[in-house]
Amino acid sequence: MSVAKKQYKRVTVKSLIEMKANNEKIAMLTAYDYTMAKIVDHAGIDVILVGDSASNVMAGHETTLPITLDQMIYHASSVVRAIDRALIVVDLPFGTYQGNSRKALNSAIRIMKESGGHAVKLEGGAEISKSISRILSAGIPVMAHLGLTPQSIYKFGTYTVRAKEEEEAKKLIEDALLLEKLGCYALVLEKVPATLAKKVADKLTIPVIGIGAGADVDGQVLVMHDMLGMTHEFNPRFLRRYLNLYEEMTNAFQNYIKDVKSLDFPNKKEQY
Repeated sequence: MSVAKKQYKRVTVKSLIEMKANNEKIAMLTAYDYTMAKIVDHAGIDVILVGDSASNVMAGHETTLPITLDQMIYHASSVVRAIDRALIVVDLPFGTYQGNSRKALNSAIRIMKESGGHAVKLEGGAEISKSISRILSAGIPVMAHLGLTPQSIYKFGTYTVRAKEEEEAKKLIEDALLLEKLGCYALVLEKVPATLAKKVADKLTIPVIGIGAGADVDGQVLVMHDMLGMTHEFNPRFLRRYLNLYEEMTNAFQNYIKDVKSLDFPNKKEQY
């Protein structure tokens, strides 16, 4: 006999933990601006991640490293103004929390006060535990992130799958348990073997949200521009494109250009 899913008028940190306990999968997408966030929220998404992936898809940088705290606050405040239901999680960008727990706290406070976001996300495990503890001590919810951590791209040198080897997999599990113990309310696992992701999700009471981590976790996250097919150069195995907006938008733009140049637009009904 199926159990009716609880309807959440507003999704909170507590909601996500309840969803895991009730075996309800969590749907999460990125958004970076008011218009797109309003559509995603209206569709019923559970979590919107204002990701530092804005550095790539919005600003055209090769990595996530260049985006600043001020820029993240700008994107996050635009998203917050659009939503009625979703939980808004904001990435702390590179250089705002690593190695300095006081700076980490100040960065998180700025995100919360200036953007109105509901939580922050940080990449890393034991090496950033002091920063996480300090942020949590201020009552700011923290979503953790392990596996492929894009802010460490120059350390790893590649975006390949992480934790395939036993030693790295063991450390990932240890870090995941530590992050839960510290008080993080959720964990993102990026590009790790599905068997390892399942093992982590089974061990933790907090939800594990995967991207390239298989189906046996508690939810999924994708970059909106990728799943809508607005980007077309990026083709990882884990990505499912639900639309091909690159092609559809290109056709629309070309039709507009043609209509303007042929004097078809505007017609008599489209003028005053």
